Amino acid sequence: MPKPTPNPPESNPENTTAKSKSDLHLKPTLLKNTSPHNPSRMFTLTPNIDTPSLLAHACESLASASIMASDFAVFVDGPQRSMLLGIQQVIMLADLAVNQALDNLDPPA
Repeated sequence: MPKPTPNPPESNPENTTAKSKSDLHLKPTLLKNTSPHNPSRMFTLTPNIDTPSLLAHACESLASASIMASDFAVFVDGPQRSMLLGIQQVIMLADLAVNQALDNLDPPA
């Protein structure tokens, strides 16, 4: 019985050239004259902010993200809902870790 699909094409020089170009795209270290990445300074934090303030802000941001994810999960069904609720759970775990770090820095009385 014959196969329903033809055999794959033989390797030719055009395919190897395309592959080497894609290798350069995937591996930028192969390119010459690569400069180090300079991140944008549009949004920066003041270096002298104390650790408890940074953690408190992170805690509030994580709590907000958790609420947004759970609120959005109401509007989707199936696997997407499960994924959103999984993301929300990861956010909640990070929030717990940040809260614990705050308690370690300044134990509750």
